[in-house]
Amino acid sequence: MVFREQTYSVLVVSAPKFFESVSPMLPSSEYDPVCAVTSAAAARRELLERSFDFILISAPLSDEFGTRFAIDTARRTDCVVLLLVRGDVYEEVSAKATVHGVFTLSKPTPSLLLQQSLKWMAPARERLRNLEERATSVEEKMEEIRLVNRAKWLLIEHLKMTEAEAHRYIEKQAMDRCISKKEIASGIIKTYQ
Repeated sequence: MVFREQTYSVLVVSAPKFFESVSPMLPSSEYDPVCAVTSAAAARRELLERSFDFILISAPLSDEFGTRFAIDTARRTDCVVLLLVRGDVYEEVSAKATVHGVFTLSKPTPSLLLQQSLKWMAPARERLRNLEERATSVEEKMEEIRLVNRAKWLLIEHLKMTEAEAHRYIEKQAMDRCISKKEIASGIIKTYQ
């Protein structure tokens, strides 16, 4: 297996002071682009514009605490979310957020721990990326099956083939022409509809 360099896009949702302290831990060789906003509302708008690999949230935010935003984002997107909260509420927030896939850290957070957490987020993002690719592959296969089935029924209806004959016809045409069954099925559908 060949290792490839990967850069991760980051959205930091926090007060400006936190962004200033975390910014040196996000070199552009590893994290690019890095965007910063100060509220959950601004972060939601930013997420409508583009997707991010990592979202770092330092609670409380200017318009809400941040737990709801973290949970919603982890559930609705493919981002890896890290929520930093005060030590006195860490256990409660962590118990609530972890079941939704949100990583949590207690503040104040030592720099080394935050840097290690960023490194741990990378494999989580890669795992999500692999799951997305598999889901897309399954969806594409399902679409091909639907098209081939529609084409088979059109052949049965218009050319009075049996289902087995229609299936064999589509497979043979795909092999003979060196194109996919999906392309053959699309052509049949265009012809008979």
